[in-house]
Amino acid sequence: MITQSRANAIQSRAKAATGDRGAGIQPHAMVCCGVRRRVLIREGMSETNSDHTSQRIAKWLARAGVASRRGAEALIAEGKVSVNGKVLDSPALNVRGDEDIRVSGNRVSEPEPPRLWRLYKKTGFITTNSDPDGRPNIFDKLPPELPRVMSVGRLDINTEGLLLLTNDGELARQMELPATGWTRRYRVRAFGKVSQEQLDRLENGITVDGIRYGAITAKLEKQQRGNVWLNMVLREGKTREIKNVLGALDLKVNRLIRVSFGPFTLHGLEPGDVKEVPRKILRDQLGQEWQARLKPPQRAGQTGGGAGQTGGGDRGKTGKPPEPGAARQGRAGKKPVRVRNGDGKPGISKPGTSKPRAGKPGAGKPPRSKKSGQNAHHRRKG
Repeated sequence: MITQSRANAIQSRAKAATGDRGAGIQPHAMVCCGVRRRVLIREGMSETNSDHTSQRIAKWLARAGVASRRGAEALIAEGKVSVNGKVLDSPALNVRGDEDIRVSGNRVSEPEPPRLWRLYKKTGFITTNSDPDGRPNIFDKLPPELPRVMSVGRLDINTEGLLLLTNDGELARQMELPATGWTRRYRVRAFGKVSQEQLDRLENGITVDGIRYGAITAKLEKQQRGNVWLNMVLREGKTREIKNVLGALDLKVNRLIRVSFGPFTLHGLEPGDVKEVPRKILRDQLGQEWQARLKPPQRAGQTGGGAGQTGGGDRGKTGKPPEPGAARQGRAGKKPVRVRNGDGKPGISKPGTSKPRAGKPGAGKPPRSKKSGQNAHHRRKG
């Protein structure tokens, strides 16, 4: 549990990080790997104890990426979850993870470390796994090498832009909570006219059709023929919030693009692209409570260390090498040698693997001693 003193400290850091208005978005902020700047998940994040021995079955299933915790409870109520051959009728059961846990007859593997992907969602796709009307969903278009994932929140079928995906239902639930302090930023095109003065009133919140919406930051970007372009920052992200709020101002939304979710942005993505957030960046954003969960598990005989090992680096279980241009750890006491990758971009090679350029004098010859000018392998010992 979070104590009151710690909660006060968290609120102070949150205010300092986001400013008095709490938007958490600065136009001049540096963007790297799709992350705008470091913003910790603050309130609402559950404590994670790496020494725990058991947990509720719904939470375990959520961590395994089967569904959200609420969705897992629904599966249990439908009689689709069994533990060691016994069908559950209640989520009031703790498991350690070494049991035979099945959903609809299929065994569920032990949860992997939480991972996060950025997807540039196109219009015309829904963000649910199934639809009675048969409309296309985002999951059918994901790369086949991705594990089972779920979305962090949802975007309407006609909304495009950033959608976060994760293999951990518990992480998805925490990131969706307004208490985390993460904002959602949108670019909006709407038909009609509005003044900045009208938009400024949204900072005080607004009630539409009996629903109360919290403070919204809205800036008039430009007027383009019969349309206006707006930048809007939400703190709650209720269903159809932007369309309902702007409708109250006699504006009809005809294009909606989400450009950021908390510190994660569309940077470097084209429509339809999916890119994983590096584990190190994810650890930086989520804070200490998730450090143990995000650490890759060690294999037998490994003690952690360089990239490519399961116990260290950002390579994890995928076995994929870092992207071109990323630094790789060399052997102890050796400096990496800078070379150029096949795409012409500078990279870093492992020590001792650089090769002289073809056609250059001395190519393929042994190195020469700095003192005597003789070949290094002919130097006298002692």
